[in-house]
Amino acid sequence: MELRSPESFWLLKNGILNSYPSLKNNQRCDIAVIGSGITGALISHALYRSGFDTILLDKRDVANGSSSATTSMLQYEIDTPLTQLAEMIGEEAAVTCYREGIRSIKHLEAIIKEESIDCGFEKKESLQLAHSQKAVEDLSKEFEFRKKQGFDVHWLSPEDLKERYKMDSFPGILSTEGASIDAFRFAHGLIARNHTKGMQVFDHTPIRKIEYNDKRVQILTEEGYKIVCKKIVFCTGFETLSMFRKKYADIVSTFACVCEQDFNRYEELKDTLIWDTADPYIYMRTTDDKRLLVGGEDIPFKNNTLREKKKGEKAKKLIRKVEKMFPGIDFTEDYHWAGAFGVTKDGLPFIGEHPDFPNALFVLGLGGNGITFSVQGMDLVLKILARRTDPLLEYYRFDR
Repeated sequence: MELRSPESFWLLKNGILNSYPSLKNNQRCDIAVIGSGITGALISHALYRSGFDTILLDKRDVANGSSSATTSMLQYEIDTPLTQLAEMIGEEAAVTCYREGIRSIKHLEAIIKEESIDCGFEKKESLQLAHSQKAVEDLSKEFEFRKKQGFDVHWLSPEDLKERYKMDSFPGILSTEGASIDAFRFAHGLIARNHTKGMQVFDHTPIRKIEYNDKRVQILTEEGYKIVCKKIVFCTGFETLSMFRKKYADIVSTFACVCEQDFNRYEELKDTLIWDTADPYIYMRTTDDKRLLVGGEDIPFKNNTLREKKKGEKAKKLIRKVEKMFPGIDFTEDYHWAGAFGVTKDGLPFIGEHPDFPNALFVLGLGGNGITFSVQGMDLVLKILARRTDPLLEYYRFDR
């Protein structure tokens, strides 16, 4: 299954930063992590630094799947509004999930500073806009509920938006906690740090078969080599969904484009992530090299050939929306691409064990918050291995 439509901006911008050998002999380890995107980078980091003999494995180049196509907007808000999530899983649980998003952004920032990874991390505010007059009432309720729960939010009127961003829009909620990152560079940087310290990494190593039992897991590669491990952790996003008998998420195709450097509204927009309440919503952010990246126009998953035909048309629609929202903006497209991701019914990830796969753990971020969910997965995986509990494991479990 193709994760993205060649070639994404991040891959063109960065190239292949690091490469590793394919597996050419049999191995034993404590834990094998499958998938070397930002999720695999974070989970293998947590495991290796906690003393587990860890092997990181990928069938592609490092971070060459969804992590090279993501728009990498870091928000504590998830795809499901807090008011709706509270109705689905309860107020206390919903607020906990939202607060964990804030903690995740701060935790990620701390890792970046501690490991000295150059990945364009920038702290930003997050602005959620009503996409229509009808949506204003619902967004106003969302604002009041978040404010009541102690979140640092502000209501911006159309006049406020015009003055602050030179924007034509319905009102919105401004949150103070947010950030952006180059997920591709971060994944490469973190994996390289741990590889230097001794963690084994193998790319271009497709898996033919995995055998599970109560004592160990055996991985057989396409080349006929084996990895015998005590545990296996899947960090392979929506591709993992095909393993299960039950449908846990829908898969959608999303589209994005980015303008040339030094566009004329950079100063107004550089500190803010912007997204709206439409379904699918449009979202945008500036990059560390002074471009505007805009994404959205999601559709049910299509194969790569069909997405290739759609991506030019979708990029034009995205640009028209940006130009309508920001009269006078000079958005000259430089690149456009497409990707795919999974969407759950409640906007939450799947993190934990599954009864069909002994000694396997899953960290499946899915949705628009895959990165922050993956940061949470670092602590949760260690707690599972230590047989400790956490409320999030209940909220993120399979068959919830």
